Amino acid sequence: MEQCKLKLRDLTLRDGQQSLFATRLSQAEIDKLLPYYENAGFYIMEVWGGAIPDSVMRYLDQSPWDRLRIASKAMKGKSLLSALSRGRNLFGYVPYPDTVLEGFYKEAIANGLNVMRIFDALNDIDNVRESIRLINELGGIADGAVCYTVDPKSEAPTKKGFFARLFGGKDAEPEKIFTDEYFVEKAREMERLGAKIITLKDMAGLVNPSRAASIISKLKANLKVPVDFHTHCTPGYGLASSVMAIMNGVDILDTNIWWFGGGSAAPAIELIYVFCQKLGIELDVNMEAVGQIRDRLLDARKSLAAFDLNKDKMPRKFDPLADKLPAEIDAEFDRAIAAAKAGDEAAMLDACHNIEEYFGFPKPNEIVKNAEVPGGMYSNMVAQLKALGAEDLLEDAMRLIPMVRRDAGLVPLVTPTSQIVGSQAVSVALDRKKGQPDYSNPSNQFISLVKGEYGKTPVPVSPEFREKITGSPIEKPYDVSSYKKPANPTLPEYGNVPLASNKEEELLLELLPTVANTFLRKRRAEEYAATAAAAAPVEEKKEEAPQEPITGPTLAAPMGGRIIEIKVAPGDKVAKGQTVLVYEAMKMENDVPAERDGVVKRIFVKPDDVVKTDEILVEFE
Repeated sequence: MEQCKLKLRDLTLRDGQQSLFATRLSQAEIDKLLPYYENAGFYIMEVWGGAIPDSVMRYLDQSPWDRLRIASKAMKGKSLLSALSRGRNLFGYVPYPDTVLEGFYKEAIANGLNVMRIFDALNDIDNVRESIRLINELGGIADGAVCYTVDPKSEAPTKKGFFARLFGGKDAEPEKIFTDEYFVEKAREMERLGAKIITLKDMAGLVNPSRAASIISKLKANLKVPVDFHTHCTPGYGLASSVMAIMNGVDILDTNIWWFGGGSAAPAIELIYVFCQKLGIELDVNMEAVGQIRDRLLDARKSLAAFDLNKDKMPRKFDPLADKLPAEIDAEFDRAIAAAKAGDEAAMLDACHNIEEYFGFPKPNEIVKNAEVPGGMYSNMVAQLKALGAEDLLEDAMRLIPMVRRDAGLVPLVTPTSQIVGSQAVSVALDRKKGQPDYSNPSNQFISLVKGEYGKTPVPVSPEFREKITGSPIEKPYDVSSYKKPANPTLPEYGNVPLASNKEEELLLELLPTVANTFLRKRRAEEYAATAAAAAPVEEKKEEAPQEPITGPTLAAPMGGRIIEIKVAPGDKVAKGQTVLVYEAMKMENDVPAERDGVVKRIFVKPDDVVKTDEILVEFE
């Protein structure tokens, strides 16, 4: 063990809420927490990037730039602020030219960003090269993230002809691609490009303890820059693998604070603290300040109940500075450490699972663990099949994932490749059910991936397969020179002002044109209304009549989301099963059908309203 002090990156305000609560933590709730973060002493706080720019505009009608500025002002430079970027894709899904990258990074650093964690879904170094250079030149800290993934299980369905061509020999087993050396070499390339931190980014939580030990120790031996470990607890490895990374010299560990930890998020700092106390390793953080955040974080979590899958079974309260552990649980911490030192992975995992079970954290997701896919990818596939009325094909689609991955160049499973591969596996399962050839209906994104527009895949795509999917055997990278900046129209309805009024807003429009268009139109409408109100004579305010109580049958929101369209009006007759309204939840459009025949009496929502689970939408006569 080389180090005696461990630095921490807190993920609570970005990855924690994104993993557990669909990125719905409002600025008002964050504002309550920031004064206590100021003195917590985290080395890095992740507050931006990932789904934040999209979600805060789309669901909360708030400015991503304001969120970054407010955090920077509150922290007063006491912790480094970080964001997550998809390299050439920034926070979106389209490769952007250098001018867009530079504009966005420059504005982000000017607004208080310090560290940009840069990854590419394919681990294509060319896709992160310019981002690393720009972040360093603009005065930021480039954090190069290597995406962890595993080779598909060999017993899964395979294309034997493809393997014979690729690896030689009719019955040859596929060569292992994702070895320790693969990840170390990717890290070394990023360090050579100028990365000041290297992160092993385990987005699916698939790094088991023994693999954490081998990769982290090799990264430490081969790199001069600090090494960070990022994982999730979904399949049940997160806590144990984080402890193993600590024992093998990792410099920075990613954690969440209690109420935002565990489950599909990273481990809770409180459990890491107990382990470090026993290992004689000092956490470079003020645990008393962490406790103050934890006390207020419970209310923040309760405010997210509409998006909390575990709101009825939250972890039990725990203060590692004040609460004495029961003897049998204290012994489990010791057993985990002893098992780690002895190389007994099964015993270490068993002890860590017992600890998490005692505190009430979610159990390991066995489906995700056995399928070796990210939890979000699995849930997206379930939702897709449900929408198609083909839930019975889930097992078939899951078995097809290794084949689709291999055919597409053995891509790692991380946004957006996880969604592309999962969706295509569902499509192939449907092809087979209908008696059609595989890949009868390739998605546009899958075609782009196979064509080469997302970058170079870990292994080359077969020219025959590329021709089958794209119509040409030739790899065709995305041409950023063909990028067209979205128009910034003048809005006559709001006094002939431009949609985007400054550089920040123009960048939002470039990055997320559809979402930003809606968001910015609302800002211009508010400004126009405020100007008109200031010029209008003051009218005496009338008292609103009390609302009539609800007495008839109602239709409630099945899940929290945003209203897109209302298809009925008061007085309309509706039949059972008829679509009453459409709402957006988890970035998918959902029809809400009438549960009975009836006549619409009142509608309580309007388009763009954000509703909670079980909120009443419509009353019938």
